[in-house]
Amino acid sequence: MNYIGWSVIALVAYTLVAPLMKIATESIPSDVATVVSNTILVIVALVVVAAADHPVAEYVTHPKAPYMYAAGFCLAVGILAYYRALSMGPVSVVTPVFGLFLVTSSIAGVAVLDEPFTARKAAGIGFALLAVYFTSVE
Repeated sequence: MNYIGWSVIALVAYTLVAPLMKIATESIPSDVATVVSNTILVIVALVVVAAADHPVAEYVTHPKAPYMYAAGFCLAVGILAYYRALSMGPVSVVTPVFGLFLVTSSIAGVAVLDEPFTARKAAGIGFALLAVYFTSVE
């Protein structure tokens, strides 16, 4: 399967995260929900790594490993904050604001990774910002 197929699977799965977590955190503390849901993530990832026979230990000291560690820290902060926000606010507002990571990640890709910036990308970023504004302003 190519990256578009995996992206669609990610979209479908991640679409359900916010509403399910909102329901869960109505009576479960968001930190507890984070631990449980991310433990499931780790277990599933371990199964995938084992099935693919990837030697994890070899990558722990890889020259690019510090980027992996930094990404893990950012993921932890982001998910903890996202789930906390979901426990406090409406999914229809929290999720679009959180979803701005798509815009900021795209900008980072252009600024830091030398990815091309085109008029079409600029328009997409602009429309994404408008979409978040329209969906999150009460």
